[in-house]
Amino acid sequence: MHGIVTDTVVAAGISILICVVMGPFVIPLLRRLRAGQSIRDDGPKRHLAKAGTPTMGGIMMITAVLFASLILAGNSLEVLACVLVTVAFGAVGFWDDYIKVVLKRSLGLRAREKLGLQLLISLIFGFILVVVLGRGTEVAVPFTGFGVELGPFYMVLLVLVLISTANAVNLTDGLDGLAAGVTFFVALGYVVISIATSHFSLAVFSGALAGACLGFLIFNHYPARVFMGDTGSMALGGAVAALAAITKSEIALLVIGGLYVLEALSVIVQVLSFQLTGRRVFLMAPLHHHFELKGWSEAKVVLVFWTVSLAFVVLGLLGFRNLG
Repeated sequence: MHGIVTDTVVAAGISILICVVMGPFVIPLLRRLRAGQSIRDDGPKRHLAKAGTPTMGGIMMITAVLFASLILAGNSLEVLACVLVTVAFGAVGFWDDYIKVVLKRSLGLRAREKLGLQLLISLIFGFILVVVLGRGTEVAVPFTGFGVELGPFYMVLLVLVLISTANAVNLTDGLDGLAAGVTFFVALGYVVISIATSHFSLAVFSGALAGACLGFLIFNHYPARVFMGDTGSMALGGAVAALAAITKSEIALLVIGGLYVLEALSVIVQVLSFQLTGRRVFLMAPLHHHFELKGWSEAKVVLVFWTVSLAFVVLGLLGFRNLG
């Protein structure tokens, strides 16, 4: 156990170091490529000052997670599967970012193209998970200690978890440091779950993920010098979902990643309400923008949301039970 904890801490340290070293090189490079963030005109007015801030900084986190994981747990098929999902989802986000910010085509990837690629990655991961890793098709039910056998329907759940998590993290990434901080707490939660479920190599991967988030926050905290872009948010979502799948905590992720869920639900509720009644429930969605328009400072919104996320992670850990 002591060795696993040590490797996990070292993985986090390597990730932080990689981000710290890459930042001074990657950020100026993104500026030279004119990979600047565009800002919505209908959003909070103070965000207009962020226009042109380099984006696609998620490259730093992906690189950090990749190298830290492979150095310390590269012989684990489970870790390799998680790395594959992280890099693959990050590549989809990178392609989308590149089209939008470098080629200056505002729409980026078409929705069906992005969804199709995410579906393909999810199905490949599902095959690896069930056939190669022998994970089975049982899912743990939080707060019960029991599991549900889904059989062939497990693949449907897996696809939903991967795609929805990636896109929910993407929605959460709307304020300086928000998505990276929230995912830092979620990754710490998965360090605990990985050890509790005897997936010790995944504790190392989770540590690398937490370290990457922390290292990126050095450049991404308010006022951000770089944004992660879809490159980073898609990669983080894929990584978290992969951890949930291997540890059979897909349902528990609804609690552990409760902040992601709130952000995604706020968008769904806003759209449905406007389409059905012509009225908006929130001043603006996702939810973090609602509180900004209520007069909260960006720093206050981020700090409160981080705290809520930590509470969700603790609650999720209390409710998760190991199926073995």
